[in-house]
Amino acid sequence: MNDGANRDATKRSARERLQAERERQKAKDKRRRTLVVSAAVVGVLGLAAVVGLIAANTGKGGSSAKGGPLVAPSGATGKDALAIQSGKAEAPSTLTVWEDFRCPACKAFETNYRDTVHELEAKGLLKVEYHLVTLIDGNMGGTGSLKSANAAACAQDVAKFSPYHDLLFDNQPEETNDAYGKNAKLLELAAKVDGLDTPEFRKCVEDGTHDSWVKKSQDAFRAGKFRGTPTVLLDGKDIFADQANPLTPQKLKEKVEAAAKGGTGGGAKPSASASASASASPSASASRSGSPAAGRSATPSRPASGARPSASAQSGADHSGMPMDH
Repeated sequence: MNDGANRDATKRSARERLQAERERQKAKDKRRRTLVVSAAVVGVLGLAAVVGLIAANTGKGGSSAKGGPLVAPSGATGKDALAIQSGKAEAPSTLTVWEDFRCPACKAFETNYRDTVHELEAKGLLKVEYHLVTLIDGNMGGTGSLKSANAAACAQDVAKFSPYHDLLFDNQPEETNDAYGKNAKLLELAAKVDGLDTPEFRKCVEDGTHDSWVKKSQDAFRAGKFRGTPTVLLDGKDIFADQANPLTPQKLKEKVEAAAKGGTGGGAKPSASASASASASPSASASRSGSPAAGRSATPSRPASGARPSASAQSGADHSGMPMDH
């Protein structure tokens, strides 16, 4: 009897110990699950806070708030140092050009006017203030406008802006091809400019040193409510404003030379038709002939996001040399 009682007591004791161990394990598992869930919740909340902070910062200051510190290229001039100047500073006439290296109409302008502009620069009669923008990146997607403008600014740092600027337009890819979004392509072209392809230039291009400066230039372009690219001003006046008498390279030369002699020219009072045209809202686009399209006025948002690629934009300019705005 005693042996049986002892065996029963031993069995109960074993069962009780097993049950107690199970309870301890359950409690331990419960604590582990609680810790895991708590950690997950904290992680999710932390991620949400970070995302919220990024979103908040992105929304402040526009595009120029992104891309690191704002570094203007060497010798940049004008308001907020947003212009790259070519030609002699004391030249009597100033040509202000807003351009995008991906813009076909900008290439048309450069192709038709470049020789005349360089000739007038060499004579000390004209200086050009280039403003680089990213209109096509916004319209077509990609980063080619931004990266090519940064590369051109890097070239300015080593006094090679003008030849590299011209080379970028000479080798401009199709508007829908974001070839300039690849630094390798920009560096490949730089190798064709004597003395440009240096370690310093390469680092500037790869690091996007002037990206924020380019973005600020785009902000200024948008704030200026220009009709599109290219926007070209001679001594503050839109050279394509007079639709009835569009400017040609020869007429540009005559105006600049006349201004240098103190006669009527870039800084003189424009004709009645030019005054009427200049006072009106500039057109948002131009026709196939190169003249602005009749009956279409510009809107403030048009230059920033409303331009559309067209056959006329791809075709360049007419015999007068007048480009079609993008």
